[in-house]
Order: sequence, then structure tokens, then C-alpha cells
Amino acid sequence: MLQTFRKAFQIEDIRKKILYTFAMLFVVRLGSQLPTPGVNPTYIQQFFASQTGETFNFFNAFTGGSFETMSIFALSITPYITSSIIMQLLTIAIPKLEEMQKDGEDGRKKIATITRYVTVALALVESTAMAVGFGRQGLLIEYNFVNAAIVVLTLTAGSAFLMWIGERITEKGVGNGISIILLINILSRIPSDLTTLYEQFVKGKGLAKGGLATIIILAIILVVVVFIIILQDGERRIPVQYSQKIQGRKTVGGQSTNIPLKVNTAGVIPVIFASSIMQFPIIIASFLGKGNGTGIGSEILRGLNSSNWCNPDNIKYSWGLIVYIALTIFFAYFYTSVTFNPLEIANNMKKSGGFIPGIRPGKPTSDYLAKILNYIIFIGACGLIIVQVIPFFFNGVFGASVSFGGTSLIIVVGVVLETIKQIESQMLVHNYSGYLNNKRGFL
Repeated sequence: MLQTFRKAFQIEDIRKKILYTFAMLFVVRLGSQLPTPGVNPTYIQQFFASQTGETFNFFNAFTGGSFETMSIFALSITPYITSSIIMQLLTIAIPKLEEMQKDGEDGRKKIATITRYVTVALALVESTAMAVGFGRQGLLIEYNFVNAAIVVLTLTAGSAFLMWIGERITEKGVGNGISIILLINILSRIPSDLTTLYEQFVKGKGLAKGGLATIIILAIILVVVVFIIILQDGERRIPVQYSQKIQGRKTVGGQSTNIPLKVNTAGVIPVIFASSIMQFPIIIASFLGKGNGTGIGSEILRGLNSSNWCNPDNIKYSWGLIVYIALTIFFAYFYTSVTFNPLEIANNMKKSGGFIPGIRPGKPTSDYLAKILNYIIFIGACGLIIVQVIPFFFNGVFGASVSFGGTSLIIVVGVVLETIKQIESQMLVHNYSGYLNNKRGFL
């Protein structure tokens, strides 16, 4: 990785893109330190201190700590991520949007424009809920319409500005801008999380116990990262053969290729969906100041709270983990079925003269792809569950509560690998262009 960046900095065009990306990320982190006007900075910190588990840590990690400090970027790019997922699902459900997506670059631009408007609308709704829900409990220095409106406008504008920065990074920098902003936000929380682990398991212990705890923590993180890399890069390649055709005096076709089916076909989306559904009732209850009672509703909320999972003293609440695993598997199948259509791929192969050896074109090919895909989806979902359950286990058994859980690590590793691939691709294009220019000059 370091060698790739060293070679990239030797190429002027790529070096400018990397420096532009770093400059934009500096603006992101700077804005994360600017407080929202009219907000009591100590309230939200006290609120976080009273919370346990990943109910708000998950959201705070995505915002790079901006939510905990209630900065102008408190919402971060979460509204954009939500709107992108909504638009992706609506593209399948609404024929008009599906036509736009198939309409080439112009159609994609129209969908991107709609996504921006949906992002602003979601940011407006989320900021209003925060200003009203938390404002009544002491978030605002003075709870009135003017102060609430200032908070709503500030948070909405901050989210829209981050969306603009993400698009500029995609256009003029390297990698996917939104993903890179999410990456830098998560990375910004890791030092404080490591400090928490150090104070909890190493500080004050003897040399032998402290050293052993350090080795175990580092080993667990390393094993999880390596497992994620294998999960992200793993794929099943379906061989495809194209029949030969005679056009005039030439014979074309007859080539062999493959369809790469990623093991983790849905990426981190199933985990995000499942986590969001599990946390939504808890967040609403927190806004309303409920959830600490003794009724059946409070018992359900405790079961949904990941801090109570795998806890030997309250093992009865681990039913929430079973629900979480079931939701992850469901959304892995659901999201893949939305984004991957075996029948469409089979028809396209048939039109272009391609076939899978031993499988007849058309519906048999579609059924074969669906069968292989269902098998792969289950393996990928089990991989996601393993990565996500490990932090829950150590939190429940040992009380090791940190913000960079399995979801965050999957995002970090995935974005880093994808960004490196894009840099290598740009380097390859640059070298190929230089070779062609030298070739023309020689001729």
C-alpha cells in the first residue's frame, strides 16, 4: 500500500488529486470541531455518558464524534447514505426511475439530482427531530422557536455541505468521496477507542497482565481485519464461453471469460439495515425520555440494546442478538435480489452468444445462477455476522465497549482497498497513455 502511494506521488496528475482529497478531508475535520450556535455543549456529552452499548455509538462513529460534540457536521453524511439506499430501492420499484437508470449518463445525473433533494429533506427531518426531541431536555440553551430554527438550519446546511465535498472529491480527487468522508470519520474515533481499551485492560495492571492484554487486543483486531479482507475480496467465478461466429471471411467469438460473484455480494448494507431497525425504537424512546421503566416495553428495549447481549448476568436479553442475526441474513438476500438479476444476466448472455459450459442458455442458466447466488449470499451473510458479533461478545462478557465495531471495520477495510485499486487503475491508465504517446513520437 505504501509503495502504491509512493509511486502515485511521483505522477503529477495523481499527486494533485491526492493532495486535493487531503485538503477536503482537512475541511471536514475542521468543521467537525465548530459548535452549533445556541447548543449547550455539556448536555449531549452527559447524555452520551449515561448511554451504554452501540445505540448511539454507531451513529457517533459515522459522524466522527461530531454528533457527541453537536458540531455543525453533527448529521454528517448519514442523510445522503440513507437517501442513496432509498433511491436504489425505489429504482427497482418505480418504472420511471428504472428507465432513468438505464438512460445512460443523463439518466444517472437526474437520479443524482433527486438523491440530493431527498438528502436535504432527510437532513431537515432529522435535525428537526433532534432540535425538538433533545431541545426539550436541555440541548438548547434557551428552548424557543428561533434557537430551534437556527439549529435545524445549521445541521441541514452542514449535511448538505458535506455532500457537496463528497461529490467534489469524487470528481477531482481519488476514490468515492462519500465513502472517504465516512472513512476519515471512523478513523478519527479509533485513537480514543484504543485509549479506552488501554485504560480499561492495560493501565494499572502488571507488566505480564498488561502485556498479555495488549497482545490479545491487537491479535483480535488483526484477525478481524484479515478476515474482512478475505471476505471482501472473496468471489466465485462462473465460467462463460462465447460461441464462434463467421462474419465475412473472419471468425469472431470463441472467447472464454467468467462472471465474478463476490462472496459478500451486499457489502455492509445488511448490517446497516439490521442495526438501524434494532436501534430505531431505542432512539425514539430516548427522544421521549422513556425506556428506563419496568414494563414490557422497557424489557423489549433492553433486548434490542446491544449492550445487553452476551452478558452472562442478563443472558435473557440476548434474544435481541438472534433477531439481529435473522435480520442480517434477510437483508443480505433482499438487497442482493434488488441489485442482481440472474434472469437479466442470462438473457444478455444468450443474446451475445454466451453460455455456461454444461448449462443450457435461457432459464436453465438463470436458475443455475440463482442457485449459486443463494449459496454465496448465505456464506457472505455468515461472514458479516461473525465480524459483527465479535465486538458484541467482548462487550457483553468483558465490558469492552468501543465505537469501531464490526460494521466500522468492514467499511474501513473496504474503502481502503477500493481507493487503492482506483489509484492503481489511474496509474495504469497514465502509464499506458505515456506509452502510446512515446509510440506515436517514435513513428
